[in-house]
Amino acid sequence: MKLRHTLRGAAAAVSVAAMGLIGTVLVAPSATAGTSAPTGTNSLASVLAADGDRFDRNWYDFDIVDQAVATVLAAKPSSPVAVLADGSVPLTAFLPNDRAFQVLAFDLTHRWERSERGALNTIAGAVGVDAVEQVLLYHVVPGATIDSRTALRSDNARLTTAQGSTFRVDVLSRWFKLVRLVDQDRNDVNPFLVQSKLDINKGNRQIAHGISAVLRPIDL
Repeated sequence: MKLRHTLRGAAAAVSVAAMGLIGTVLVAPSATAGTSAPTGTNSLASVLAADGDRFDRNWYDFDIVDQAVATVLAAKPSSPVAVLADGSVPLTAFLPNDRAFQVLAFDLTHRWERSERGALNTIAGAVGVDAVEQVLLYHVVPGATIDSRTALRSDNARLTTAQGSTFRVDVLSRWFKLVRLVDQDRNDVNPFLVQSKLDINKGNRQIAHGISAVLRPIDL
């Protein structure tokens, strides 16, 4: 798979209007009935930066996605990823842990990076900031706060992302909270929700769930 060149092509081909983040969220009607919208305005950006906004040796938190957002905004201050810092805007983010990005870096270069900083630098160097931006936006579902309870009731729902493409929710077991997200890449492993990292920032309009791999917006 020519992952590096394909991602570069995707970044050039996909157009995202600045801050045009109100997409169509397709969730099973029964999943949302009877629920009230959260009112808290704590942003996901503040949650991600709460541990000191730096790389560390824990591969199962979210330092790389935090720093990836910062990298994109440094290069493109008007990028739509800035919405993650506006807690008044409802959205749901699916956050790959640092190990997931380490695996992506290996897929790109066939070299195993031993630091979080090295993994991010490898990804950004291989595909460019525009492609990193598109991948980040593919992890954001705008316009709705989807908690884990709703997700578990949304088998086969297709969610439209801020990047413009969709992915599918595949509930394998509601009892064991086993949920897979089926992305646009037919040839790679799909991520699962990480059970210990669900409902991050619960009670606020912006909510997040940890996932075990990076979602891919095209078939690579």
